[in-house]
Amino acid sequence: MSSRQQKHFSTCTLCEAMCGIEVTTLERKILSIVGDKQNPFSEGHVCPKAMALKDLYDDPERLKQPLEKTASGWQTITWEAAFDKVAEQIFKVQQQFGKDAVGMYLGNPNAHNMGSILFGPYFYRALKSHNRYSATSVDQLPHHIVSRQLFGHQSQIPIPDIDHTDYFMIIGGNPLASNGSIMTVPHIKRRLKAIQGRGGKVVVIDPKKSETADISSEHHFIKPSTDALLMLAMLNTLFKQGRAKPGALLAFAPELLTVESYVKAYPAARVAPLIGMTETQITALVADFSAAPAAVCYGRMGASVQAFGTLTQYLIMLFNMLTGNLDRPGGMMFTQPAADFLPHSGRGSIGQYHSRVRKLPAFAGEYPVSALAEEITTPGDGQIKAMVIGAGNPILTTPNGQQLDQAFASLEFVVAVDFYLTETTRHANIILPPVTALERDHYDVIFHNFAVRNSAKYSPAIFPPAADSYTDWQIYLSLAERLDSLNGSETKHYAALWAKQPKGVVDDLLKSSAYRHNEQNLSLQLLLDLPHGIDLGPLRPDLPAAIYHANKQIDLAFDYFMTDLKRLEQHFFSGKTQEPDTLSLIGRRHLKTNNSWLHNSQRMVKGTNKGLSRCTAQINPVDAARYVIADGQMMMVTSRVGQVTLPAEITDKIMAGVISIPHGWGHNKTGSRWSVAEQHAGVSVNDLTDEMVLDELSGNAVLNGVPVSIAPA
Repeated sequence: MSSRQQKHFSTCTLCEAMCGIEVTTLERKILSIVGDKQNPFSEGHVCPKAMALKDLYDDPERLKQPLEKTASGWQTITWEAAFDKVAEQIFKVQQQFGKDAVGMYLGNPNAHNMGSILFGPYFYRALKSHNRYSATSVDQLPHHIVSRQLFGHQSQIPIPDIDHTDYFMIIGGNPLASNGSIMTVPHIKRRLKAIQGRGGKVVVIDPKKSETADISSEHHFIKPSTDALLMLAMLNTLFKQGRAKPGALLAFAPELLTVESYVKAYPAARVAPLIGMTETQITALVADFSAAPAAVCYGRMGASVQAFGTLTQYLIMLFNMLTGNLDRPGGMMFTQPAADFLPHSGRGSIGQYHSRVRKLPAFAGEYPVSALAEEITTPGDGQIKAMVIGAGNPILTTPNGQQLDQAFASLEFVVAVDFYLTETTRHANIILPPVTALERDHYDVIFHNFAVRNSAKYSPAIFPPAADSYTDWQIYLSLAERLDSLNGSETKHYAALWAKQPKGVVDDLLKSSAYRHNEQNLSLQLLLDLPHGIDLGPLRPDLPAAIYHANKQIDLAFDYFMTDLKRLEQHFFSGKTQEPDTLSLIGRRHLKTNNSWLHNSQRMVKGTNKGLSRCTAQINPVDAARYVIADGQMMMVTSRVGQVTLPAEITDKIMAGVISIPHGWGHNKTGSRWSVAEQHAGVSVNDLTDEMVLDELSGNAVLNGVPVSIAPA
């Protein structure tokens, strides 16, 4: 290695797995990125996405200076001018139309960004607007609501203790593609095979035989959006077979056995025909799960973004509890992060206020994003006139994207914190581009809380700050300080924030931890001295300490969740069936793409071995024959809200009656500026999803189970 080359030990932030990486640099060039074999959490594992960090850094189309939209096109402006103009425009709109006239949307890259997590809220509070939206309501919102109700905090989400389980049931999840999700888990394939190696089982229940299902012990097809019925039947069977044995959990949830009265109406024989499984399959799943020394049932994206997603996640938690598999090794376990932000964060308010048009309840200060377009286009007090977009692309990633695209075009002012000109940020008046992930310090404030093993790792920026560059937190703090000043609010505290920086907050959290390493208390300096990170041991039983309710009891909240059984009965048992001549739409993801983030990286988007793009409509051979569609043929897919045309991919890995289109594509809008993405445009599945159809219990979007018709193009 040249004497001028340097090695840096950092963390990949492109998914939840927190893989340690070794980055070799020469001056300000990234030469290579490989797995850090000395990282105790990931042990050298990286997936193909890691090299995309270099692609993002090197991308000539990445924005590095603020842009302003003018009559003659985009013009570069100084940071100071950009900050002043943004603050003044926000202030002007709010003075004229009220605080709620400025909305904000946050994309999920913010969860992977220490600065945004810790200092972004200063800006959100300075806005003083109720019109806040995020990717949460097209994703994991049901998990948050279940945890808020049961355990007292929206982020106290127990995760599978994968390294010690003997039976891992995965419903609507594909961790081989996601590297885990609400389960931070590098080396997922090795860990799944280890379960089988010790005589255990991995069981996948999904309308698609995914990459995870390919290596599972069992895979069962299930009709989209029927997971709640499956869980009700499994709970019914559990009681019928006398296998409900919650053990010590009854001390924390005395009413747990009352669940039996709610599930009596759902025997496996009644449910099986509706979900596409047999009564024997359902009862065998319960018997095998209950017989395992340690077992865990885990539901993820497919189980969440459906009409009964919140009820499904609740029933999954009840199933784990009733089999004694919550808070015990090999079951669902609470984590013990070293820098624990939960005691210092909002627990998650429910229905504190409601959206203006549809009266949808806010959760944790955010409205369901399915309501965003109507809040922009419906006149009246509180109408959104301006938007702030933080690292998100909602025109591609939220329901009825075409409608939202039209709504954004009507706004008086838009500012985007993003380093690409995307389908959404092309609507901006000013774009404020932050540095890329490797150019800023990083500690996983969020994902240590979902990790399958306790550890701690701090990743300094691999380069000194470039001249005239800003991190996300510096952008948000600059705007917050200006906005507070314009509103006549106190600004003295900002000097202390600029001095402390997010890393100072992480240092405080580490120092307050009970962990010690080699007889030393944890601190930022200790982690800087140990650049590969430190192992803090396996997950440990943590009840009652893990409960945030004052009485240290698990609140089963029957009145909140079980009232949804009435809607479920009407939906499935009223005699109505799926519309004739329709298929049920589901999404999917690929290991090399994470939403739309990486689509300007050639190595991430190149096609399949069939010569097709990754954006195909997967259908079963039975449906292909029925509609006379050949493999690779262009086909039209139509829903209530829109129509797309894309290639067919015929495969028996998809259940008959189901169609799968991946999420995050659709790079075909005039005015964006990421040419590789545009060359691999694909179509947006959210031009088909319906903003008017929600999981009514939570307001989460329904992205799976959408009825669509198909035809040859």
